[in-house]
Amino acid sequence: MALKKTQFAEDEVQIYDEALVYKRGEYWQMRVWLAKERKYARFSLKTRNRSTAIDKGKLHYHEVMAMQLQGKAYFSITAKMGVDLYLEHRRVDVVNGFIVSGRYATIRTHLQHWLNIIGRDSKLKEMERTDCEEYFARRTKSKAGEKLRISQTTVENEQSTINAMMVWLHKRRETHIDGFDFKKLKAIDRGLEANRRNTFTDAEIARWTAELASYIADAEQNLSAANDVMKAVCGYYLGFSLVTGLRRGEQLQLKWSDIEDMERVEARTKPFDIIRVTVRGETSKVRKTRKFAVKDSGYVRGLLQLTRQRHTGKITERDLIRAVRDELVFSVDGKTAITPRAIGIHFDKLIELSKITDVAARGLVPYSFRHYFITQRVNSNLPPATVAEMCGTSIAQIEKTYYHTTVDKMVSNALAGYYVKDGMLIPN
Repeated sequence: MALKKTQFAEDEVQIYDEALVYKRGEYWQMRVWLAKERKYARFSLKTRNRSTAIDKGKLHYHEVMAMQLQGKAYFSITAKMGVDLYLEHRRVDVVNGFIVSGRYATIRTHLQHWLNIIGRDSKLKEMERTDCEEYFARRTKSKAGEKLRISQTTVENEQSTINAMMVWLHKRRETHIDGFDFKKLKAIDRGLEANRRNTFTDAEIARWTAELASYIADAEQNLSAANDVMKAVCGYYLGFSLVTGLRRGEQLQLKWSDIEDMERVEARTKPFDIIRVTVRGETSKVRKTRKFAVKDSGYVRGLLQLTRQRHTGKITERDLIRAVRDELVFSVDGKTAITPRAIGIHFDKLIELSKITDVAARGLVPYSFRHYFITQRVNSNLPPATVAEMCGTSIAQIEKTYYHTTVDKMVSNALAGYYVKDGMLIPN
């Protein structure tokens, strides 16, 4: 169908009888009549140059007409709809075992940040490769223009997720582009600390542990209040994270059947001292089942007693363990895991109580307990292969990013083969 309009202004250009390129404000726009859909397709050409607008208009016209000949609709779904489609695709991957649920949650979080920047109602087929060129700058600033505490690595990971989604949507002809051209970021030079992971000092952990015990005890004074139950569970989560070095996704998916007391309860008065933890392959980041033993420090014991509150009547500990074996460990009701947000809130409160400083500058987060766990074992001369096996990572990763050389270890290495006598170093 030819355009009804026969006379055109200086800022209007007809293309192939059915499309019109025109200027509105400083930028050129385009509309083309779609006979099968009985409506105009309208989109911005995002240029101020007349010649460029005409060239882009012709390109869009041919793309639209090709889609029409293939029987496909032009009108674009929104960014929010595209994200929903992709997430549904990745949810199936979780069911089929291609990714773990923790990875799915990360993908979902990455794409929510993208929607906040690109706009939920933005049309996918109107997007250009340059639309996310300033993604890093926008992602690291709040609406008020304040700088947010987000690492460059985090943003780079988000960008990879976004482009993976765009490739998938492009294959299904929901977009005209297969990815965004994100601005290349400068490599971060941290000097000798380039590979250092953020962690706590031994003195900070000592203060933290003491405050955590008081924090949990205070919460357990009134377990009839839901907030106090959540406070106690989050406290036990953080303590268990410190003594096991588990990833968040692995820990939140732990069931009581995954924790085993390695010594017979009848043989001593303090059960759950040495425990064996099983991380199931379907919950592990590396999708490989592993088992390891750690000293519990009372967190499992305390959490089990807290779990007892959900069961009416007298019940032995042995029967309780059987009754809850299929329940989630870090949960208020045994069915739904506590949220990362709740963990973060109580982590921040304990950081303040422990008087730990420079938290933002050092990038300390709940995951830093895993870094501390690995660091302590490496600096205790535990073989990297053993540490890697316990923590579900590679020896190369341990050596590259988790080995924190402390002053004590430097001195220990320097004095290897010597002993001190009368203030002098004597070879062994």
